[in-house]
Amino acid sequence: MLLQALLFFLIINSSASYDTGFQYSNFHGANLSLNGVAEIIPSGALQVTNNSKKVLGHAFFPNLLQFKNSSSGNAFSFSTAFVFVITLPIVTPASGLAFVLSPSTKLEGSRSQQYLGLLGLSGNGGPKNQVFAVEFDTLLSIDLEDIDDNHVGIDLNSLRSNVSASAAYYIRKGHKTTKQGIILKSGDPIQVWIEYDGIEKLLNVTLSPIQIAGRTSPPLISSRIDLSPILQEFMYVGFSASTGIFSSCHYILGWSFAINGRAQDLDLSLLPWYPKAKSSRGISMASKIGIILSSIILAMATISGIVYFLIRQRDEELVEEWELDYGQHRFSYKELCKATKDFREEGLVGSGGFGKVYRGVMPDSGMQIAVKRKANDSGVGSRDFLSEISSMGRLRHRNLVPLLGWCKRKTELLIVYEYMPYGSLDKHLLDESTPILSWEQRHNIVKGVASALLYLHEQSEQVVVHRDVKASNILLDRDMNGRLGDFGLARLCDHGTDMHTSHVVGTLGYLAPEVSHTGTYTSYSDVFSYGIVLLEVACGCIPVDLQRLPEEIILVDWVWKCFSEGKLLDVADPRLKGGFVAEEMEMVLMLGLLCSHPVPGSRPSMRQVCQYLNDEVSFPNTWPKDVVVNINENYDYFQALFSSHDDLSRSSSVLLSGGR
Repeated sequence: MLLQALLFFLIINSSASYDTGFQYSNFHGANLSLNGVAEIIPSGALQVTNNSKKVLGHAFFPNLLQFKNSSSGNAFSFSTAFVFVITLPIVTPASGLAFVLSPSTKLEGSRSQQYLGLLGLSGNGGPKNQVFAVEFDTLLSIDLEDIDDNHVGIDLNSLRSNVSASAAYYIRKGHKTTKQGIILKSGDPIQVWIEYDGIEKLLNVTLSPIQIAGRTSPPLISSRIDLSPILQEFMYVGFSASTGIFSSCHYILGWSFAINGRAQDLDLSLLPWYPKAKSSRGISMASKIGIILSSIILAMATISGIVYFLIRQRDEELVEEWELDYGQHRFSYKELCKATKDFREEGLVGSGGFGKVYRGVMPDSGMQIAVKRKANDSGVGSRDFLSEISSMGRLRHRNLVPLLGWCKRKTELLIVYEYMPYGSLDKHLLDESTPILSWEQRHNIVKGVASALLYLHEQSEQVVVHRDVKASNILLDRDMNGRLGDFGLARLCDHGTDMHTSHVVGTLGYLAPEVSHTGTYTSYSDVFSYGIVLLEVACGCIPVDLQRLPEEIILVDWVWKCFSEGKLLDVADPRLKGGFVAEEMEMVLMLGLLCSHPVPGSRPSMRQVCQYLNDEVSFPNTWPKDVVVNINENYDYFQALFSSHDDLSRSSSVLLSGGR
């Protein structure tokens, strides 16, 4: 009996050694693990950086917390609330702050400046990092693919955010909700709530000014993320911040945290005082001299500016009103000329209706870029240019081609993307001179593109309908991951609404039937196009090929015929030589047929597509009779659409409008 009691006592004490939550209204007496310049100042505020240049600070709760179920390996739910302040002595650029989950309080290889004290260049993106962070970034870093200099981002093992949004909060008045921007480095306290649902795999990030009582709704970021592969069973939780060539201070005034529960609300009346940025009322002699010199320099600069304007008026790059909505991603024309060596032909990597695409290298960072240069005589106008900027400017996903910026010089328009070294998917499927894509690579590519479309349709602030999903618009990065690009035809719409147009665009063979019939675009139009891509990847054939046997000219018709005859695997790409998982091949082919259903509402959503591809849901073994009948009708539609040999040869390679 005594032994049992002793064992019970040991078990209870062992389980209690790991905290499940805590709350600090101030940090007096808090035994935090502090590194770098982090310290608790006399007022009780946690000062993570101390107004010095090129420093970093880390502050962690001292005890390990259990973040995963030891048996299932699934990440627990957690919640945190805190109030932070970023102050600047003068109005200058500043580095940001991050909320961090880390397996250690010593962040190896961490760096100051734009790296938030988290990861250096050598370790950035490594799967062994096992670091999760929510960054509150106040510095635009092109090399980290930041969207602007005032944003919130979700970081998984990398400072290149998986999801990010410009800092803002929502105000609800009656039935109307409005979005208000918030400046992270304003010097005013900002409240933050971060909540992760381990069951739904949903991460919400909300922030608001301290003057607003309680959390606002909806969250600024709401993203489906599984943290189970990222987190270890036991992790430390805390904050990291850094400064660069300009000084700033980062403060945490209060903090609460909970595992498998909701973090306690902070009593804002108990928060400690923090030193605000100093401003001297008296003007010293040095300041007076500085003012005089500044006035002289300003006058000289004004004169120089007038002269420069008169000399360069023809070639000036005007900043237009629309650019103010999309942050600081503008390149100068001179930069792009230098990067592409004046757009030499040997750097040309592609061309289309929009113009030409050139490969370049940024001279300062060494980053490889792709510059899409609009042809002056192109039939595609500024509207598509603005569409591509507005669609991509605020989107961040690992399976989207990263937009780096743009340039506008008189009538010339240029868009700058990260260079994708392996080119487009269609070349690897159809060009005999390229290495054969293995089935594993193909399966991974279609899963990645499905994830990107799910993000566009359901997880971004507005629905983004791509309208031109096809193999040539899927690019392959250095790891052979599929990335969806070319958003020149994309359009934004609110969730729950459809898009109607009298101007039909898209590529024949990928175009959903309802688009040509009614001019209606929805997310299901993209699903249809994605279904054609699935068939193309599995079969190694283009959607319409006049060089093939008559029964094989229209790809979907041929696949459906073989499926009906029980010979579905006969359509598999012969270049694979049988090197594929039969069950996966069959599922991809049948999913391609289902996605290309003629009735939009009968197609699966991209969420369902992702579930099928990731084996989260079993694909149905049998299809209802109406599906079979309707799919037959679908291919009757294709036959009618491509009834003319001349029409077919003309339509198979160009767009209905604005060929790209």
